[in-house]
Amino acid sequence: MRISTKGRYSLEALLYLALLPQDEYTSVRDIAQYTGISDGYLEQLFIPLKKAGIINSSRGPSGGYLPGRKLKNISVGDVLRAVEGPLEPVACLESESCPNESWCLSRHTWGELYRTVADYVNSLSLADLTEIYRTIDGPEYII
Repeated sequence: MRISTKGRYSLEALLYLALLPQDEYTSVRDIAQYTGISDGYLEQLFIPLKKAGIINSSRGPSGGYLPGRKLKNISVGDVLRAVEGPLEPVACLESESCPNESWCLSRHTWGELYRTVADYVNSLSLADLTEIYRTIDGPEYII
């Protein structure tokens, strides 16, 4: 399983938003300037994130984007599923029944891989990531 730039950049942009003061809208231009992700690509990424309620937006001179829920209620799994789609490593795990289930020897392995990855990304929230970032960056963190 490989996470594309959609997943990586979405998480990077959300971490940037999460590190800002609460309820502070930020422009795409500011996010792009800090993260190095193009404005246009960020706009594309924000469409499914907004649809999933992960971010909110506001128009106007003081508008922009901010997290759509409390940081502890946004998991890495939420972000990845919003922009990447299902996280199952093989298509047969996406449905309840697999036509090859009775003879497929590897389905159990793929299921265990999926459960391990899903449990991990679902257990990490944006609040957790901000704490990790601040710990790594040190006590004099400033954006």
